Amino acid sequence: MLVESRRIRDRYRLVEPIGGGAMGTVWRAQDEKLDRTVAIKELLLPHDHDEQRTQEAKNRAMREARIAARLQHSHAITVFAVLEEEDRPWLVMEYLPSKSLALVLGEQPATVDDAIRVGVQISSALAGAHRAGVVHRDVKPANILVAEDGTAKITDFGISRAIGDVKLTATGEIAGTPAYLAPEVARGEEADFAADVFSLGATLYAAVEGQSPYGTADNPIALLYKASSGEVVPPEKAGRLTPLLLRMLATEPAERPSMDEVEQELIALLPDAEPGDSVLAATVPETEPPAVPPVPAAVTVPAGEVTAVSPGARKGLIAVGAGAALLCVAVVVAILLVVRQKAPDGNVAAPPPASSTPSTSASAAPSTPPSTPAPSSPPTSASSVPPTSPTVSTVASSKTAVDALTAYYGLLPSNPAAAWNLLTDRFKASRHQTFETYKNFWGRYRSVTVSNPREAGPGRVAATIAYDGGNVENDTFTLVQDGGVWKIDAQN
Repeated sequence: MLVESRRIRDRYRLVEPIGGGAMGTVWRAQDEKLDRTVAIKELLLPHDHDEQRTQEAKNRAMREARIAARLQHSHAITVFAVLEEEDRPWLVMEYLPSKSLALVLGEQPATVDDAIRVGVQISSALAGAHRAGVVHRDVKPANILVAEDGTAKITDFGISRAIGDVKLTATGEIAGTPAYLAPEVARGEEADFAADVFSLGATLYAAVEGQSPYGTADNPIALLYKASSGEVVPPEKAGRLTPLLLRMLATEPAERPSMDEVEQELIALLPDAEPGDSVLAATVPETEPPAVPPVPAAVTVPAGEVTAVSPGARKGLIAVGAGAALLCVAVVVAILLVVRQKAPDGNVAAPPPASSTPSTSASAAPSTPPSTPAPSSPPTSASSVPPTSPTVSTVASSKTAVDALTAYYGLLPSNPAAAWNLLTDRFKASRHQTFETYKNFWGRYRSVTVSNPREAGPGRVAATIAYDGGNVENDTFTLVQDGGVWKIDAQN
């Protein structure tokens, strides 16, 4: 049968194979219903067609689709649908004209700056996966796609595992590639979030050093032995990336940073560039926030496809946003001129002076900054913005931690000065947070809502937080009494 004539469900026309591996072949295909190019992964079933193994392979495909459906991120390949055709599963995915990072590095080694740019994008996606409860388990150059404009996306959650899911890896089978495995996984222990941190570190190490952190070996067994020992060859070409790499490649999982911390530290290492020269700036979508939806109790694979926003529509949205931004700036200036003569509102405490070490991670807010710029940053001085409902006094008089958390978010995003004073010093220090970075963070949002706040233990509150009605997180907060006032002391 000619490739050109093969169709899946009389809708997807297979054009050409563009990749493959142990689990299947990836095709470039045409969705003739929506007139768009997609990537379709054809699952390869076991050669012996043993009924049990065949069913396990099908279960893997369904699990991959369910796991991928949990993550919607601008730097992760989106799975649109899963189909069964010719007695085997097919995954319909986003198509990104690209090469794998493995092929890119085979052509020429990466500079430290390029490795950092790729690392920022992939760590952002993996941090989102971790917040959704998903461990990738096979982070490596071959599973990172890089487009010509520098856009990088993580793909192939085929052996990833959602926390709490049934383990489908066969007994005695190692999940992952030895050259990038964390030592504990190479020893047969369970992979968790820290294992992904190690594997990303090993990937960035290979990008700049030209080899695995374990060196080279003639066969996978020898490489697996090196991996299990955790002996890493110190990097020689990583430059300013070296300290972070060594922490990511720590033998003990507890000594590695979280993926959120990795993302923030990589952002801090981004090279300065002239306007228009930053590859990263050109790759972050301006109209779609990297939202990570909450993990539902049962995730189902959508039967249809998700229609992508066309480039023309996206440009229109950007133009509308720019016009709204100009209008809001004019309004803010007018308000400032009017209220300049008014006395300061005594209910709002003045913000503390800004200190060094800015961070984009805001307290009681998502760790990944949104890619959608707000029309304008609301003024935060006491004289220009009165507290919104509830007032500061309402927050101070909250009798329970649940009431205090709800009241805290009622101050945001319009009154960050008051909300800042409801965070403990320990919490601010843990996020390397200053009032300036906190204020700038909340300036990106127009609204924040709290739903289903509930006690999760003494001084602990679980709640669902929605930002601008779309970016949603399920978080648990620890609150403590400070001078009779509930303050947020931790968030996870």
